Amino acid sequence: MKFINYLEHITGVSIYPLISLLVFFLFFTALTIGVLKASKKYMVAMKNIPLSDENNNKNN
Repeated sequence: MKFINYLEHITGVSIYPLISLLVFFLFFTALTIGVLKASKKYMVAMKNIPLSDENNNKNN
């Protein structure tokens, strides 16, 4: 028996793809808004984290 046959017998299974799409859309919309609203100073600080000597000295 194929997997699709199991799904046909579940009541209300058609709502799950819609919920998944909604969660996907909301997550990436929130992520995009967060990135667009972030300050330039914060972005520069995050960009320089791998190159910062402060982080390297804390680990040693």
